[in-house]
Amino acid sequence: MLRTILLLCLWGLLSISLAQLSDTEEGGAEEEAVDLFTTPRTKLGAATSDFGYNLFRTLAAREPKASVLLSPMSISAVFTQLSMGASERTMKQLNRVLRYHTLKDPQLHDTLRDLLAYLKAPAKGFSSVERLLIGKRLRPNLEYLNTIEKQYGERPQTLLGGAREIKPVNDWFRQHTGGQVDRVIGAALPRNPAVVPVGAAYFKGKWITRFSEVGKKEEFQLDGEAPTTIAVMKQNHYPVKMGIDSDLGCTIAQVPMEDGVSVYFFLPDDVTKNLTLIEEALTAEFVQDLANTLHAVQVQLTLPVLKLGYSTELLGPLSDVGLSDWLNDPELIKITSQPVKLTTVRHKVVLETAPEGSQYASTTSHRSGQSLALSYHVNRPFIFLIRDEPSGALLFIGKVLNPRDLTSV
Repeated sequence: MLRTILLLCLWGLLSISLAQLSDTEEGGAEEEAVDLFTTPRTKLGAATSDFGYNLFRTLAAREPKASVLLSPMSISAVFTQLSMGASERTMKQLNRVLRYHTLKDPQLHDTLRDLLAYLKAPAKGFSSVERLLIGKRLRPNLEYLNTIEKQYGERPQTLLGGAREIKPVNDWFRQHTGGQVDRVIGAALPRNPAVVPVGAAYFKGKWITRFSEVGKKEEFQLDGEAPTTIAVMKQNHYPVKMGIDSDLGCTIAQVPMEDGVSVYFFLPDDVTKNLTLIEEALTAEFVQDLANTLHAVQVQLTLPVLKLGYSTELLGPLSDVGLSDWLNDPELIKITSQPVKLTTVRHKVVLETAPEGSQYASTTSHRSGQSLALSYHVNRPFIFLIRDEPSGALLFIGKVLNPRDLTSV
């Protein structure tokens, strides 16, 4: 059944409502969420987003006191390539976790290829790259390698493993992210590796409204620790969409970027607020509701100036989201005739925010009814996500407990 969340903007300025799925039978919830989206692209955007939210929750639960950063598109894409090499039985297992099983899209791979190309448009500031590394000893099926290259434009890389092959692998990812993501593979691959899915992503979008005050140092509150100092960017009369979710105990702001991209900030009421409720609420449906029901206001906006980097191993988290049986026996029979398991799953991402924008903020509130001095100051642990609005695709999602946790790139 649907539950209604009341979103109230600051000081009773506005009142709006949205519907969010509660804990219902899993199958029905999945069908209803996908039915909200009407084209193959938006349905796929919702599916990859829900996979990303599930994986993000798992990462956050595994390290509850650590910051987390994830870009799910590259992981979805590389495991979609793997599914093309699996048996019918294990392909169904993988598609269920990737949330493809509700799509009923006979052209799934064409839809994914086109969605990836659309999201990588230069104006969006988003790069997502993925590649399968396959051990040469497996004697991978040439037909499979050719199929992946024809469909997705890049051939899986075959290799023997060892320290000497780290540099060419990392060079490839650095080149395909415009030099922004380096050292995706940080340690030597084992000799004769089996199958290694690798995904990387970079984002540096451009705000629609620029920030006039940049670089000033302000305190960022930490839970149970002394505050740290970070650089911020500030602007008065900044146009955002906003609401308060009293059930989740947070204020939500949607900040627009160019070419249909938005950043959503989920700022808890206080520094000690548990973020788990927010993490559990995130679905493609919930965020689509936010996009439709948050209210346009002007605020005094203060955001951290961030350059975040995050690298992680995903075998464990992927097992936790429902792939444990598949990982034990992936049945990659179209890749190799030999028994095979995944050696590791590597993911590295880099994200930047900067003050530039194509427009200047107005000097006064654009509506007399919104003349109250509203402010939105991201100065304590928060959750954020970056979403492409036309497709509904989740580009990045993160939990930032301490910005300094993610400064090493």
